[in-house]
Amino acid sequence: MNPTRWAAVAAVAVVVVVAGAAYGLTATVSDADAARALVTTTTTTIAATTTITEASTTTTTAAPKVEGLVRGAEGEQVAVIQRRLAELRFDPGPGDGVYGLATFYAVQAFQKLHGMDPTGEVTPAVEAALADPDQPVPLVPEGGGDRVEIDLRRQLLFLYKGDALRLISHISSGNNKRYCVDGGCRTAITPVGAHRFMWRYPGWRTSRLGKLYKPVYFTGSGIAVHGSNSVPAYPASHGCVRIPMHIAEYFPDLVSRGDAVYVLDGKTPVGPTPPLASDVGPPPADPPTTPETETEPATSVEVPTTTTTSAPSPTITLPPTTVPEETATSRTPGDEQSGELITPRNGVDDQPDGQGRRRHDRGVR
Repeated sequence: MNPTRWAAVAAVAVVVVVAGAAYGLTATVSDADAARALVTTTTTTIAATTTITEASTTTTTAAPKVEGLVRGAEGEQVAVIQRRLAELRFDPGPGDGVYGLATFYAVQAFQKLHGMDPTGEVTPAVEAALADPDQPVPLVPEGGGDRVEIDLRRQLLFLYKGDALRLISHISSGNNKRYCVDGGCRTAITPVGAHRFMWRYPGWRTSRLGKLYKPVYFTGSGIAVHGSNSVPAYPASHGCVRIPMHIAEYFPDLVSRGDAVYVLDGKTPVGPTPPLASDVGPPPADPPTTPETETEPATSVEVPTTTTTSAPSPTITLPPTTVPEETATSRTPGDEQSGELITPRNGVDDQPDGQGRRRHDRGVR
């Protein structure tokens, strides 16, 4: 082989070697890139979603807790309470085991006598006090054997017969507020002092300012103890002394003309009762109300169901009676002229209508 041919073969070999090296290098780079591509991990972070479920709020109104006997209850336990109240000279109505309005009023009176909130509910505290009660202390011990004591601070009435306590009653007296009627204004007060019972009226009496049931008057200006369809646990009248209807049914039979009436506020000294003239005569007719001459008005009224019963007493049993309804048909024309004693002409207590609004016979402002 000549030199020229060897030169050509050498050149071809060089080319082959160079081409192989180039191929190898390219393959190595490509494989490395591929490997890196395979090894490379792409991490995708997905934001975590947190779901918060709020607990549903349920509002539960608890039923009011009843700690004792309340109005509407029935049973032997109620009858036991009624008998005990009667023993203590309160009047809870018939001992029939029904917690009616009469029992409610008697419980209120008992609570007030013992310095409790007069809720009318027989709580464990009331039951404990009934088992070991306070003994009422006479407010006017030298006031006469037959007398009535009216305690304005506690809103209670005490009736004594022969110097023995006969009855304790829940009352509502004058509210000490200003009122105006027919152009005249005054303050609704129950006059503190010593008085005597004078006139009375049998049944409903419609005065110029409202209705009174079986009023027994103890002032010449027309202030009376009388039955009312509403006797709240606070002073609410315009001067008269309201008592529950079932007690008003027999109250006039327990007092006589001339019996002493002491109205006490715990601050003002009360002197002796004034003498009762042999011929008192009727009280003056209702005067026109002016700023100079003012008359006493009346009180607010609910219309509860009344219960008739005899007064509590171990020795006196009053016959059961029926309290007449306060309606136009329960009174006959001209019955204001009837009655056992002189009929007063200026009874002053009035009562609101069924919606609780105050009303008067004429021109209330």
